Amino acid sequence: MTTRLIDFDQALKKAQKYGKKHLLLGNGFSIACKPDIFSYGSLFEEAKKTMSKELAAIFAAMGTQDFEEVIRALQNAAKIVSVYKPGLRATKKLLLSDADELKRGLIQAVAGRHPARPNAITEDRYHACRKFLAHFIGNGADGKVYTMNYDLLLYWALMHGEEDPENRVDLGHDDGFRKDEDDLNASYVEWQGEGAAQGQCIHYLHGALHLFDAGHQLQKYTWVNTGVALVDQANDALKRNFFPLFVAEGDSNSKLTKIQHSAYLHHCFKSFARMCTTGAREGTALFVFGHSFAKNDAHVFDMIGRGKIAHLFVSLHGDPTSSANQRIRTHVEQVAGLRPRSYSPLQVDFFDARSAKVWG
Repeated sequence: MTTRLIDFDQALKKAQKYGKKHLLLGNGFSIACKPDIFSYGSLFEEAKKTMSKELAAIFAAMGTQDFEEVIRALQNAAKIVSVYKPGLRATKKLLLSDADELKRGLIQAVAGRHPARPNAITEDRYHACRKFLAHFIGNGADGKVYTMNYDLLLYWALMHGEEDPENRVDLGHDDGFRKDEDDLNASYVEWQGEGAAQGQCIHYLHGALHLFDAGHQLQKYTWVNTGVALVDQANDALKRNFFPLFVAEGDSNSKLTKIQHSAYLHHCFKSFARMCTTGAREGTALFVFGHSFAKNDAHVFDMIGRGKIAHLFVSLHGDPTSSANQRIRTHVEQVAGLRPRSYSPLQVDFFDARSAKVWG
């Protein structure tokens, strides 16, 4: 495995010999755009700062950081109390009150760590991002984009209508969502299952804040076109007990459990697995931008090591000899070491994240 740092253009040139070229995004993609608001530990830790001791204890007792799981547990507990102890009205009220408090905490954590509207990002930054994505999708590219982020930046960049027609970047893409056939004027589109997602090239491996579980539907809210702020979108949805579909921070096994219990997330996960294990006739290249290869995402990265991807290009930010980048190198070496002897070894190159100019 080479330790030399190349630039993004050199990485693209090396990848030209392969039949397919795909992209996997980590939190560094968002930090590169808004380092002041996306450089934080986790959404759970952010919400925990204002969480009551009782709620924090419930998360610990249930062994989860999944907001939806705890909110539904509180709501169900209130129903059960009414059956076993009808007289405990105060307890039922407290349980429901805590469920509502947790909803508000989730909203505030999201709103406090996310731009409220797409126009918080400038035109030139959107253009730069779309140029970066065009190496993998659109303009004749035949790759897929996978992301482990659940913020809206990728969605906004994909949907952004560029003002300059001469320099417009074509990102014709398919995220698998279609209009609700029973309500063509709805403010959302729905995921219609694997059968309608054959051409899907955008995959949110851990869900996203604009994807809401409506029970019988997974809805992608298109409120971005209405001017409604993110905090108001989430608040309205949660009032109706619609929860954003995203995998909260936790260990790899916990994340995989959540993925396997969602048809959409499982579909995205299987798509990534197929990409790792089948590959193109001329080989497959995978670019990973903005991820530390940490063990809590082993359910994703182990597939790279055990699969047939020919060449892995990994971004490093800043001094390549820093302790953080040395840890990334070590993690990548461990992934490469998973490659079965009967397969060709995984080739690895590290490229300078800044040279990709993802946001300009």
